[in-house]
Amino acid sequence: MNLKGVLEGILFVVGDEGITVSSLLEILNVDKETLKNFIIELKNDYEKSDRGIRLSILGDAFKLTTKKEHKDYYEKLLENDENNTLSNSAIETLAIIAYNEPITRIEVDEIRGIQSGPMIRKLVAKGFIKEVGKSDAPGRPILYKTTSEFLDYFNMSSLKELPKIDAVKEIIDDIDLYDSRYKEETEII
Repeated sequence: MNLKGVLEGILFVVGDEGITVSSLLEILNVDKETLKNFIIELKNDYEKSDRGIRLSILGDAFKLTTKKEHKDYYEKLLENDENNTLSNSAIETLAIIAYNEPITRIEVDEIRGIQSGPMIRKLVAKGFIKEVGKSDAPGRPILYKTTSEFLDYFNMSSLKELPKIDAVKEIIDDIDLYDSRYKEETEII
């Protein structure tokens, strides 16, 4: 097994949170010198001009980040009207924040059952949510809430216009999650 590839996958999965040396040592089951060599190789791979990401080292944690020299393109992506439609995961994240605000990313993760850091960053960049302070929880995580842009996008004047949770639950209860209209393909096109 190519452990350098596994390391790259781990860095992708942990996203913005990053991962510590001690966690990597435990997960990869390698010694510090071997891990150091993998990290140096991966960092050198990403420093090539034809790569769009880099390996950032912040204290004892490692994470993948975009290259600053490509910043203008990322800004265009966020400004492009074609990209202003919201995915299902964006709507799901917005709903969780709207119904529970102010809320931390960790609380959103717990409700969604999946890491929400990248989606929250995207929603902040689009102006649908904003940071409104810090929680009193350990580590003092950032609290988020929806913005007036969120209300405008969904044509609401206030969060009081959100459907009541009981009405949403009735709709969800009527859906048979095990009866999919999609069938698994056995052939690859």
